[in-house]
Amino acid sequence: MGKVVIMDHPLIQHKIGFIRRVDTGTKDFRDTISEIAMLICYEATRELKLQDVEIETPICKTTVKELSGKKLAVIPILRAGLGMVDGMLRLIPAAKVGHIGLYRDPETSLPVEYYCKVPADCSEREIFIVDPMLATGGSAVAAVTMLKERGCRNIHFLCIIAAPDGIKALQEAHPDVDLYVGALDEKLNDHNYIVPGLGDAGDRIFGTK
Repeated sequence: MGKVVIMDHPLIQHKIGFIRRVDTGTKDFRDTISEIAMLICYEATRELKLQDVEIETPICKTTVKELSGKKLAVIPILRAGLGMVDGMLRLIPAAKVGHIGLYRDPETSLPVEYYCKVPADCSEREIFIVDPMLATGGSAVAAVTMLKERGCRNIHFLCIIAAPDGIKALQEAHPDVDLYVGALDEKLNDHNYIVPGLGDAGDRIFGTK
């Protein structure tokens, strides 16, 4: 079973409290989403493998550590997931970026695919799917399924706010995927929005509300 890591770092909690506020404007919201993504990425990459490499400092030769093994890919779920990409790339600038386009059908609340473009060698990469909100879990489950169909096996899911329903759905559908969650909220409302949540993350990132 993949693990579920709920962040308890004070900076993450402080910044999530800031973006929850209804009076936080678009620029501040977007900047803070990026900062939170970077902090969650720091935790989600804790177990990446290292190898020894000999280098030369200005003083002498020495052995240092560098990342080894699989290369990385960041895959945002459009469109809100785009808000997390820059923060991730600040820490892992060599990562390739793919995109998965899903929207939630307003009648059925089920995800509908409209776009998928991922690195050609994604099956050989460590994959980090990013989406600010994990509500019903429908989009997350669909995104992981799409990547597994392309041969991906080392998949992690990063979100800023999750509802228990979303975590349960993703774990049941894909028990091998690790989840990294900024904050676990109380529930979903009748419209499948997370409560207390922060509203529509895409609208708030791009100023379209």
